[in-house]
Parts: sequence; structure tokens; C-alpha cells
Amino acid sequence: MMLEELREQVWKGNLALPANGLVAWTGGNLSAITADRELIVIKPSGILYTDMTPADMVVVDSTGRVVDGDRGPSSDTASHLAIYAGREDVGSVVHTHSRYATAFAAVGKPIPCCLTAIADEFGGPVPCGGYAQIGSDAIGRELLAAIGDSPAVLMRQHGVFTIGSTINKALQAAVMVEDVAHTVFAAMQLGQIEELPAAEIAANHDRYTNRYGTINASTGVSR
Repeated sequence: MMLEELREQVWKGNLALPANGLVAWTGGNLSAITADRELIVIKPSGILYTDMTPADMVVVDSTGRVVDGDRGPSSDTASHLAIYAGREDVGSVVHTHSRYATAFAAVGKPIPCCLTAIADEFGGPVPCGGYAQIGSDAIGRELLAAIGDSPAVLMRQHGVFTIGSTINKALQAAVMVEDVAHTVFAAMQLGQIEELPAAEIAANHDRYTNRYGTINASTGVSR
């Protein structure tokens, strides 16, 4: 993929954040890494989503040095770089302060796996990492320690990070973590929640990961 094509995809991915109600004003960001894992394309700092163009996306190398772009990269760039360095399976990173998921982060609590939708998408509770200072790789290092096999992690008193092999996968996790956080928050107002048994979590995650969207998605269906 040509760099300009990735730049446009990153721009479109960033526009999906306000479109899905995951960010406010200039907050949040999305990045993606090139196939050779040498360059990262990321949203610029302090620009309104409505004003952004593909040309505004900033290209940095693995040290964070700007190699192309007229704007400064996101203040979360160091966090993104640490994630890419630590996880070679990650092709895209999303960071938001989406309202309900960030409410859990504010009190340092994971989102419990009390719904099949959470088991499907995340394979267990959405973990919550510790607090780390913005602007260095500390967030990325804490994130890598906390995230495990989940595509999403809450960072205490900060917000949400999601990862994926592609931009769409990272976006999917960002949309879904906010959706389930909203539902769990509402459920907590109604009564005591109960986490799914480990065997049910594993079975649902396996079905969703390996059979969802195929002819084998539902028992008894054949061709």
C-alpha cells in the first residue's frame, strides 16, 4: 500500500470516531503502521475533525520523528509507538475518551464480562491498566502489561485504547467497548450483575472468532 493511500485510510478512520460518538472536540486519535513497520500515520494534535484533510495526517518514524507533515503529531504518539514496538500483530491503534467506557476508567474498574456480547468481542472482562503520564511511552508500556488478549483496555483516570490488525478491527473494538460499557453501566443501576462462567465466555468467544459470519455460525445450519 502506498503511503498516501494509508494516509487517506487513517483520515477516514479518524472521522469514524466522532461519527460513532466516541470523541468530543479535538480529543482522541487513530493511527496505523505501514506494512514494513517503519512508519506510522497518525492524527495531528489539536485540530478539529471537521477541519482535517488526508494531507493533515502526520507521518512519523519509530522514534517519533516527523518525516512528513506540516502539523505536530498527536500528544499520544509515544503511546502508539510503544504499542507497535511491543505488538507486531497490531496494525492500528485507537484512543478515545468515550463517555461510558471512560467512566469505568475514571474509577479504575474493568468492564465485567456479564454479557455474551462482551465474551464475543473481548473474550473476557475489558481490563483496566494503571495510571500513566501522557506524552511518554509510559502509557504504552502500562497498556501492554494490562491488555492481555483483549483488543481493548481502559487506562485508569485517562480513557480507552483499542488495537487491531487493521484500522477497521481497531475501530470495531472502540465502538463495541463503548456500547457494552453503556449497557453494563445501565444494568448496574438496576441491580447486581453476574459475570458469565469462564466456560461460557470461552465458548462464545470461540464461536464469534472462528464461526461468526460463516455457514457454521449457528448449530444445525448446513448447505
